Amino acid sequence: MSNNLLETEINDAVRRALAEDIGSADLTAALIPESAVAEAQVISREAAILCGMAWFDAVFHELSRPMEINWQVRDGEYTTAGQTVCTLRGPARALLTGERTALNFLQTLSGIATVARRYADAVRGTGVKVLDTRKTLPGLRHAQKYAVRCGGCYNHRMGLYDGVLIKENHIRAAGSITAALRAAQDLAADDVLVEIEVRTIEELREALEAGAKRILLDNFTLDDLRRAVAENHGRAKLEASGGVTLENIRRIAETGVDFISVGDLTKNIKAVDLTLLFSAAE
Repeated sequence: MSNNLLETEINDAVRRALAEDIGSADLTAALIPESAVAEAQVISREAAILCGMAWFDAVFHELSRPMEINWQVRDGEYTTAGQTVCTLRGPARALLTGERTALNFLQTLSGIATVARRYADAVRGTGVKVLDTRKTLPGLRHAQKYAVRCGGCYNHRMGLYDGVLIKENHIRAAGSITAALRAAQDLAADDVLVEIEVRTIEELREALEAGAKRILLDNFTLDDLRRAVAENHGRAKLEASGGVTLENIRRIAETGVDFISVGDLTKNIKAVDLTLLFSAAE
């Protein structure tokens, strides 16, 4: 994704989030004099990987251009418990109005980046790439996939438009693995990813016979993953998927597959504990 397109996505997401929260007006912030200026800091209450600076900045710049934001920690960097992540100075009303929306983005994306770093660390040295999936929050896919990259993992296809992934229901609708692959090979451009899901060694063999170049091994046991790698003999790139956790991903990586896709990177999100506190007001 280009920087310009990502910036557009960020601004659109921020405007939707602010509209959702503010509605017609922030009734509570109106209690503060319009001329009041305040200083604040964002503090991390736990160790984490930071992610979401651009979304955080966009919230306050949408509300008040004079806002000054100085970051002590950058996207993709560690923050420790008790550490100041950034400081802010600007109109008090804007700080109060934007606080929750800005933190929602920063906490959520930092949570994803933190988990992604744990998965990336778990397979370090194996040569395996850990991939995300399309199991994302509606409207926040680009943000979540950016957070995955900040944590050291990799993006699978962004959506249905930039890759072919033939799954069980596609195979049933097409009639067979071979028929589905032939249709994909006829329709997809040369630079488009074509991948097919298989559930057994027998299906793997059919996919290889049909010329598959990338195969998703769905819910294979460790023994079957090793068998699949041996059967494949380097003919196609292999991706393991299903039932992957931090506890077993290293063992899966050591079977010799090329990729491991993990829905939990973007699906089961635990936000990082961050807080914004006023330190001065004028």
